[in-house]
Amino acid sequence: MKQIGNLAIVCARRKDVTLRIEQGRVMVLLSGTYAPAAFSAYWDNDETILSIIHELNFGRCASKSQ
Repeated sequence: MKQIGNLAIVCARRKDVTLRIEQGRVMVLLSGTYAPAAFSAYWDNDETILSIIHELNFGRCASKSQ
């Protein structure tokens, strides 16, 4: 649960990312270059959320403009 706020900040800084939180899950949807890419985790699964954050910041889905 600690990492959901960090995920929200990462997603808010990118125009090509949509963050949805519903029914106990967080969903990150990418549009544009990486479409259709999606990530999903339970809202309190910090380990998986951290891996999503890492993918968005440093992985193949990292923004090229950073």
